[in-house]
Amino acid sequence: MFRVDPKTVTRWAKAGKLSAIRTLGGHRRYRESEVRALLQGQIPTQRQGD
Repeated sequence: MFRVDPKTVTRWAKAGKLSAIRTLGGHRRYRESEVRALLQGQIPTQRQGD
C-alpha cells in the first residue's frame, strides 16, 4: 500500500508513526485506520509506551 520497502514500515513503527501489534509468530500487524491516515498524509502524533 505504501509502495516502500517493508523495513521502512518497520522503522516508521519504531519511530512512532504507526503502532504495531506483534503476533505470536513475530509478525507485525498495523491498525487499518492508522495506515489509511498515513496514506492520506495525516501522520499521527508520536506514541509513548507502545
